[in-house]
Amino acid sequence: MNDARDWIDELVDELTEERDKLRVRVHLAKMEASDEWEELEEKIEKLESKARAVRKATADSAEDVGAAVKLLGQEIKDGFKKIAGQL
Repeated sequence: MNDARDWIDELVDELTEERDKLRVRVHLAKMEASDEWEELEEKIEKLESKARAVRKATADSAEDVGAAVKLLGQEIKDGFKKIAGQL
């Protein structure tokens, strides 16, 4: 009976340790995702601003601004994918 108790205690200790390690990793991932989220929020604001500029720009300059908007949009998409992959 003592062997079973020892085995159970070891199992509980092992799982508790693993849980604690994962808890730290989840916490760090949340912090990292939160930081990335804030950066993406700023980029979205820039994107919205540039999109308004494209609507107002002339045809010649609209292409340059449009390319910048497209690049920023892709960065935001990539950032969202990265965050989603961490969750």
